[in-house]
Order: sequence, then structure tokens, then C-alpha cells
Amino acid sequence: MKTATVRIPEDKRDILKVMASIEKKEMKEILSDLIDEYIERHKETLDLLSRPEWVKIIEKGKAEIATGIKGKSLNELED
Repeated sequence: MKTATVRIPEDKRDILKVMASIEKKEMKEILSDLIDEYIERHKETLDLLSRPEWVKIIEKGKAEIATGIKGKSLNELED
């Protein structure tokens, strides 16, 4: 495992220290858990953005919204 330096505002660091003490964990464990949760929450987005056809559909939809054009629902796209 590699080491990374993360700058955390002092007030948030202090809160993490208290939480780590209460949970009898090291701060690095809490930060690792937070990173795991963040990655898990964004896996679907990463999966979609790794598919060029979906990126095109998303970009087209954003352009339609910006110009006021009514787009199609995802269900209509699958038909």
C-alpha cells in the first residue's frame, strides 16, 4: 500500500480524531473506509462514463436540456 498525504481542515481533523478515539480506530482506518464508500457510490457513474456510447447520450441529453428540447427517457432509448 502506498502512502498519500491529505490536507484536512483543522476542525474536521479534530472531529475525526474524536471519532477515531470513540470508535477505537486509527484515523487512517476511518479515512480508508470513507474512500471505499466514495468509490462504491460512484462505481455506476464510472461504469457509464467508461462507455463512449453512453457519454454521447449524456452529452446529447445535456444539450437538449440546455436548449429546451424534450429528450427521450431511458426506457424509450432501450426500445
